[in-house]
Amino acid sequence: MVVVPEGDTVWLAAKRMNQALAGATLRRGEFRLPQLAALDLAGATVREVVPRGKHMLIRLADERTLRTHYRMDGSWHIYRPGARWRGGPGYDVRVVLATDEWECVGYRLHDVEIVPTSDEGRLVGHLGPDVLGPDWDLEEALRRLRSHPDEQVGVAILDQRNLCGPGNLYKVESLFLCGVHPWARVADMDAKLEPLVTRARTLMLANRDHPEQSTTGDLRRGQDHWVYGRKGKPCRRCRTPVLMGDQGPHTQERVTYWCPRCQATDAPIDPLARTGEPGRPRPLATPG
Repeated sequence: MVVVPEGDTVWLAAKRMNQALAGATLRRGEFRLPQLAALDLAGATVREVVPRGKHMLIRLADERTLRTHYRMDGSWHIYRPGARWRGGPGYDVRVVLATDEWECVGYRLHDVEIVPTSDEGRLVGHLGPDVLGPDWDLEEALRRLRSHPDEQVGVAILDQRNLCGPGNLYKVESLFLCGVHPWARVADMDAKLEPLVTRARTLMLANRDHPEQSTTGDLRRGQDHWVYGRKGKPCRRCRTPVLMGDQGPHTQERVTYWCPRCQATDAPIDPLARTGEPGRPRPLATPG
């Protein structure tokens, strides 16, 4: 199972990067990307590093911003000078930012771009309220979600234009904890939509200061999630086997887990149908 970076992963990385770089002058600012290979940030001073959903914004004192995105497989690693880099093979390195005290190495980063800080809105202005941001706005997030009443709630929660930060793990676990079927329509959520968004934010806040992502309160491996990654295993509440399927528009499907009993719905949904239609559940495997 591929573990895709969530908003709390980016938040923690940005916090650590800010501690390492803020106020320091770069002695090395190297890009290993064709479009930026000629750019050298050596001599620039880092003002701050901040997250915006799943984007990381590295703001420089000269009013430029370096934006990076993890997507499926990106990561930043921080080392002391002289330490061995362990984030992957050398050809996966995309960016190196080093000071006298720290070396920050970006592996498999995506959407790497330098823009004037005043133009950050061009890169992240489309995003909804950040669940971990200081300007979190619950009402605005709910307004954006409700503006697409026919969307499946499991898809809508992942749309970063509605609210940014939650990924597939927190989508799956929040839906389970709130007793909501992933394929329910936003319009059918009634009073459950606000608790669902609040639950996702609560889980992410609880995990943002450490790399472990537990939704059960138990950090032990295999005990840390309710249904995520537990296809065919008994539901921790009712012992019904957990189902797994893929959900989302064609070519953008995400693996989804749910308990058919705890997340039962009266809506006309056939979670075992192999329709092949965009946005409809197409199970990858059945329990057992």
